[in-house]
Amino acid sequence: MSLLGGIRPPITVLSVLLLALAGFTALSLGSVREDKLPAAVLTSQQHFAEDGAIALRASLDESVTDLDRAAALFSAGKPVAPDAVLDRIGSVYQKWRGTAIVEISSGRLLAARGENLPLTAVDRTKLAGEGGLAPRMVKLANGETRLLTLSLLSWKDQPQQLLVASSSLRFPGISLGNFRSIAVVGPNGDVLSNDGIPEPEMVLTDLQRDDVKRDTKQLKSFAKTAAKRARANPLTAKEPGSGGFLGVSGSLMGGEFGGDRAAAGYARLAGPEAGVGTEATSLQLTVVAMVNVAQSAGRTSDAFAGLVLAGALLLVGALVIAVLIGTVQRPLITLFLDSRRLTRGDLARPVTVPRGGEAARIGTALERLRHQLLEGTDEADGADGGTPGSGSGRRGGPLRRTGARTLVAVCAVLLLAWCAPLGLLVNRAGDDVVVPQQLVSDQRERTDTLNDRIRRALNEGHADLMSVASLMGEDTDSAHMRTLLDRTLQEHLRYQSLYVLDGSGKVLAQAGGGPQAIEGKGPREEPIAMHSGGKEPVVVGTAEIPGRDGTAVVGEFRIDFLNSLLRRPGLGEIRVVDSKHRIIASNSGYRAFQKLDDDRLDALVEGSSLKVGMSPRPGSVLYRSGGDHVIAAAAPFVGGGAAKEMDWTVVSWQSVKGLAIHEYSLQNRTVLAGLLGLAVGAASLGWLWIVVIGPLRELARRAESLADGDRRTVLYPRNHDEVGAVTRSLEIIRQQLQQRQQQRKQAGAGGKPSSAPAGRN
Repeated sequence: MSLLGGIRPPITVLSVLLLALAGFTALSLGSVREDKLPAAVLTSQQHFAEDGAIALRASLDESVTDLDRAAALFSAGKPVAPDAVLDRIGSVYQKWRGTAIVEISSGRLLAARGENLPLTAVDRTKLAGEGGLAPRMVKLANGETRLLTLSLLSWKDQPQQLLVASSSLRFPGISLGNFRSIAVVGPNGDVLSNDGIPEPEMVLTDLQRDDVKRDTKQLKSFAKTAAKRARANPLTAKEPGSGGFLGVSGSLMGGEFGGDRAAAGYARLAGPEAGVGTEATSLQLTVVAMVNVAQSAGRTSDAFAGLVLAGALLLVGALVIAVLIGTVQRPLITLFLDSRRLTRGDLARPVTVPRGGEAARIGTALERLRHQLLEGTDEADGADGGTPGSGSGRRGGPLRRTGARTLVAVCAVLLLAWCAPLGLLVNRAGDDVVVPQQLVSDQRERTDTLNDRIRRALNEGHADLMSVASLMGEDTDSAHMRTLLDRTLQEHLRYQSLYVLDGSGKVLAQAGGGPQAIEGKGPREEPIAMHSGGKEPVVVGTAEIPGRDGTAVVGEFRIDFLNSLLRRPGLGEIRVVDSKHRIIASNSGYRAFQKLDDDRLDALVEGSSLKVGMSPRPGSVLYRSGGDHVIAAAAPFVGGGAAKEMDWTVVSWQSVKGLAIHEYSLQNRTVLAGLLGLAVGAASLGWLWIVVIGPLRELARRAESLADGDRRTVLYPRNHDEVGAVTRSLEIIRQQLQQRQQQRKQAGAGGKPSSAPAGRN
């Protein structure tokens, strides 16, 4: 018999798999435990830290790029006085705490703005070497950390100058909410800066001071652990197949106090593309976000329920195996033994005819063939005049008409009767699902952080346009304008088109794609506006050129740039909508200017736009409807800058079903057990159908045809198994009967009596 063929392997494999599935059901469904801090809360803190790492990396890289681009634009023109350079930079960018220009050859300070910079930390003799102009972190006398960004100012026949800017390692626009703190951690685990934990002298009571000390100590402990874990390779630290954040990230759980437990997420700064480092990632910084979460009482699913389901599967499996063995395996093995006996010439004992199905048809045909071999006549020729063997060898009562197909279908129904309730009825999460409030709060804060990131990206884009416009004057020709526009377009991927537009609507210089937002008149008055006249929205930034009234630098932002900012794991579906609730950008497929298709989201966006105090506030809510719970949040544009007047809102929502919550974990495991049962049944019964049932039906048809007198059709065994063995036996019997028939014809032609039939003693 073949290794994988025959009747025994499928039934044996089915038995083993059902036993394994019963064990999995008993162990898995009886031990789904909910920790005092659900895994969904820890995962949410990890995503929060990833958002902080993305924002910090983008801010630091943008700072380096802005300083380099400003220095390159100044160097491309005529020499400018150091004070004028710093004044122009300061009027366009407000991101640096201090700026200075130093003559490299002499070390003389030429100009300075803002706070005093630790210029002694810069070795002027190594600026020309590899990494000489790379950003570096320095610690001030008061213990604060500053990031120094360096760039060169070079003019012909002028001493080379070093442009230095300092910035603090603070997070741009991170919404912390209540009771959360976030920190930047150095490679050695030192906390370089933190937000959210007040200084001890800023609180009023001793209890609050104790809380501050405890949180500070816990944050330092998290920082040490996070810095150590963040040194791992991202390919080995992340789970296989996981996407989202490209760097090393994770979650931590700390001590307990007053019913609350400290939870933290950490994420190391990573580049925007896999394997691509940036100036910020070279600093080896890690972001740690910590929050105190109210603990819930731990719950464990009922172990008895898992045992009951496993016991039911054992009963169903035992019945299925008994049916297959009693109605398919044993009859087929009996036919195999009887057919081989007939080929050896043992014709004395009748063939044991099974009670029903294809096996009974084959057994009846074998019994008829036995009689034909005994009598030496061909039943098809009617020599005997009767119907020998038409049931004389059958044992076990009347013949059943139930075929093998019906038996396999019955087995499939029995297995389905166990699997279907697990997928549809058992352990279903209802309206009483406990969703931690921390998840709802995190959805709101992360949406607000994303909203601020989009607003800042538009503001930074407008600042770039203002920087370019400041380098153009009354005597700037079109060629020089085009050079500045081309350089800006290459350095920033946010624009799809850059051009200079005069008061009459004429394009004086252009870079990138063709303008789409020209309305036949001069530049817009709004610094950031949206053109909705085409098939897709076009965000337009405008910066007037000093000294040329009515002429401005115009940049059209790519919508794909905005869409790329919305890719945040753990936030679900994200949309940016305008004041009319029309979709402008999305993290998934959408149609431009389409309305939100959910009245609840419309109401949430409308409610978040209402002023609470001086400005609107972000909002979040948990919708419970028919067992489908959804966490949604909306955050309107709030803050300064050119993009403030856009009146956009970022809205996000996600189903609770995808979160690691106790009720859904139990439901998912139950559904998994049902699906595994379906897979086991389909694979094993399908294997049985292909290897045994199908060939058995074909064999029954050929055996009956042979018994009816068909001596010409050769019977070829397809597989080396029980069915193939019976087929070979029938072929031998066919050859014997064909030989008998030829001998009778020869004897009749010569007038000689026929010889004794084979098998007679």
